[in-house]
Amino acid sequence: LIVQAPQSNFPKTHHNSLSLSLSLSLSLYWSGEQHQLKLQYSLSLYSSTPMMTNSIQLDDEENRKAAQKTNKDRSYMVLLVINYLCLFVGSVSSSLLSKYYFIHKGSSRWVSTWVQSAGFPLLLFPIYLPYYLFKCTERKPFTLFTPRILMVSIFVGLMLGLNNLCFSWGNSYLPVSTSSLLLSSQLVFNLILSVIIVKQKITFSNLNCVILLTLSSILLALGSSHDRPHGLTKAKYFIGFFSTIGAGLLFALYLPVMENIYKKVYCYEMVVEMQLVMEIAATALATVGMGMDGGYLEMKKESQQVFDKGERLYWITVFSNVVTWQLCFMGTAGMVFLTSSLTGGICMTALLAMNVLGGVVVFGDEFDGVKAVSTVLCTWGFCSYVYGMYVKMKKEKEKEKEKERGIAKNQGMEMFPIVPSADGV
Repeated sequence: LIVQAPQSNFPKTHHNSLSLSLSLSLSLYWSGEQHQLKLQYSLSLYSSTPMMTNSIQLDDEENRKAAQKTNKDRSYMVLLVINYLCLFVGSVSSSLLSKYYFIHKGSSRWVSTWVQSAGFPLLLFPIYLPYYLFKCTERKPFTLFTPRILMVSIFVGLMLGLNNLCFSWGNSYLPVSTSSLLLSSQLVFNLILSVIIVKQKITFSNLNCVILLTLSSILLALGSSHDRPHGLTKAKYFIGFFSTIGAGLLFALYLPVMENIYKKVYCYEMVVEMQLVMEIAATALATVGMGMDGGYLEMKKESQQVFDKGERLYWITVFSNVVTWQLCFMGTAGMVFLTSSLTGGICMTALLAMNVLGGVVVFGDEFDGVKAVSTVLCTWGFCSYVYGMYVKMKKEKEKEKEKERGIAKNQGMEMFPIVPSADGV
């Protein structure tokens, strides 16, 4: 059965609607209802103009969505880079400054704990300035900050304060390079707890990374007990050793717990607000400990009589440490919110090699074969994880493109709706 139409009498823009009308008319003619042939042809022909309008509107909508997605991806990458830079600068600088404090006869572990969280007033600037001064956001600070989120933030803050104390104990006894490499053990705990708490999938890349970093820590533990600072007993060395391992365990617990909490947080501003509450809680814990250890009068006495670089450098060290620790923790929180707890832990571990090199360059720590091999294993593990993440992101982008093409194809077919005949067939 052949149906012919004068194609030259219609604009090229009507080609798609004309093809559809012919196929519909053909089925109606096959049913024996010849009187509907011209009517169906006419209805489909007149529907060409709105079809073209819908097509134009659909293209505009797709372009608008594509532009929004591009801007969102660009903002995401900028925020991710800023947070990692904060983590990089904060992690390396705070470790070196903490060790500088203890090397020059600073002795209060509570002071070292206190400076890690006492910089929380600095977070007030990114919380309040965008809304009240720059007018670049419509969200008022602490909007939807529920009592439940407040209590969870306080609890996690106290846990973070205990982690800071363990880190201070370990850093007061161990060389900064040894302490930094030992902290890589937190990745083992991080992977296990991420699987339990946030259902993290175990892949070859993250498992390989964890195994290599674990081997790095074990190798360091077996071969670096001889690099104890002069006058440090073996007992105190192992106290520092296990305190650092404890700090890694607590921090490994902190990361997936925060990832689980951040799933209920809908914007980066709330992350900063939660970080403020956590730092206040950690500072309160450290302040109580300082009060039991002599309080701020003990700091004044230490700056004038104990610290061998003088009072001025003492306070510069303390306040610089306050700023750098805030950069470190804010960068960590941002990385967990923007990626995942395991990725945040991996990114922190990537900086351990820099801390090791910083300890060797700044303080003259011994860098023997054991530390060299440990650093290589640490770097190898991180690189394997980054490559695995790259492959995963590439596959996800390909799937997303295929999905978008499928949606566009379906929408393209919806542009040509079937026009019912006069009797509703």
